[in-house]
Amino acid sequence: MPAPKQNQFWKLRTKHGRDKIFTTPEILWSACVEYFESIAKNPLYETIVQSGKIYELPKMRAMTIEGLCIFLDIDTDTFLLYCDKENKSYKDFIGVTTRVKEIIRTQKFEGAAAGFLNANIIARDLGLKDASSLEHLGNLTINWNETHD
Repeated sequence: MPAPKQNQFWKLRTKHGRDKIFTTPEILWSACVEYFESIAKNPLYETIVQSGKIYELPKMRAMTIEGLCIFLDIDTDTFLLYCDKENKSYKDFIGVTTRVKEIIRTQKFEGAAAGFLNANIIARDLGLKDASSLEHLGNLTINWNETHD
């Protein structure tokens, strides 16, 4: 049986919405530090063969917001709530989320600059690009002569 029309049952609720997954900025920061440590302790490995011997070469693992969210068991939209300066419920988390984003960005940039990470991939991810333009003032005539044999 559905609720009667024009009901006001929602006013009887003691709270609206679900609880935050991370109740304090300190708890969020602690979980993020665990992610940073996990990334450092668990590099990727490249198998190389040299002189008939097989070697496992550790490679730097890049930090990402998406990887952090998977580690924290939240989706990126939830992380964005913690980053939202306009949302009064999450304003205390801004310092932590800003620092986390800066750490992740710096780790990727420095890893690419040192040659540990693919610079092209990281530059695209960070929104870095070489800007170049060509400006021509005046008339430009191009004669195109096609020859057929």
